[in-house]
Amino acid sequence: MSEIQKLTQERVRELFDYCEGKLIRAVRTTNSVNIGEVAGTARGKVGYLTVWIEGKYYYAHRLIWLWHYGYFPENDIDHINRNPLDNRIENLREISRACNLRNTGNRKNNVSGIKGVCFILGARKWEANIAVAGEKIYLGRYVGLTEAVCHSLAAEQALNWSGCDSSSQA
Repeated sequence: MSEIQKLTQERVRELFDYCEGKLIRAVRTTNSVNIGEVAGTARGKVGYLTVWIEGKYYYAHRLIWLWHYGYFPENDIDHINRNPLDNRIENLREISRACNLRNTGNRKNNVSGIKGVCFILGARKWEANIAVAGEKIYLGRYVGLTEAVCHSLAAEQALNWSGCDSSSQA
């Protein structure tokens, strides 16, 4: 049995209270923690909060999910607003890995404001592309931005991506 399977909702609720996206220590488990402290340390480049429980690090957002729903999800937990420190339960949703990867912001050099739509200077046209499983799929070049956006949206709908990207302007 893995560590994740051993940790239960009952145990997490014994160790922590939940308040507005934070796990608050309810029990003093070591000399270095105090009751009432907010649990979690930001780790890694992305900055997800992790919590040390009985010899193992857990992501705080996954513990909060377990605290509320009683199970660790098989899929990804997405932060809808893309803020990895905002662990309010209403900001978390269980989704597929593909959908989670879709919920990213536009690149800094994106001038269209629409993910996958860019202006090709040499052709003087808007180009639409979509990425599926790491592969870039060309959707065509169009005179107008609206037409390129419509093709991008149609591709997203064909792939059943509605709801994946919390900020998709398409």
